[in-house]
Amino acid sequence: MSKAERTKAFIIEKCAPIFNKKGYEGTSLADILEATGLTKGALYGNFADKNDIAIEAYKYNVEGMRRRLADFVDRKQSAYDKLIAFAEYYREGWEGTSRRGGCPIQNASIEADDNIEFLRPHVQNSIKNWVSFLSKIIEEGKKSKEFKSTINATEAAYSLITVLEGGIMLMKIMNNKSFLFAALDRMTGIIETEIKKQCQYNTETLLQA
Repeated sequence: MSKAERTKAFIIEKCAPIFNKKGYEGTSLADILEATGLTKGALYGNFADKNDIAIEAYKYNVEGMRRRLADFVDRKQSAYDKLIAFAEYYREGWEGTSRRGGCPIQNASIEADDNIEFLRPHVQNSIKNWVSFLSKIIEEGKKSKEFKSTINATEAAYSLITVLEGGIMLMKIMNNKSFLFAALDRMTGIIETEIKKQCQYNTETLLQA
């Protein structure tokens, strides 16, 4: 990396957690300067404006989440275990999620919805990528006959994400992990009853048993 690239990476790394916790509107130039220890001139020698920094900070936060989640899920072999691991990642890592300020996609979505429109396309792209990640696992499970063949993978992925994000939001605002855990239980229930292919038992075998 060149010196300029290292400086940009340093700025993003220092600012990303602040944006996720304080919000993209709530993070001030003073916050950024304090976190980096740089002058305003040095800062804008590497970025066009605060919006430019915000976009790169958002991408950094989402990439960190994606990498941690993918590393956890990819340890599993079957599609079923991978989908269950998606929920278990948040059960095991709820403290880290909370400490980092919650889900970066959710946080940015709230602001990008009506207030900070320059973030909207980036958030939309993140959600589509997240849905694609889960959809591929579900399609894999359909091919391996672990999941019902009639399941719409995209719709199922959106359902799981919707339940998860609601749980994270309530955990953060109520300062109580039980809301997240209840959402994760619901996600597991969806996987078990609506997505997973139920075992078909032979009636004669059951009678003999």
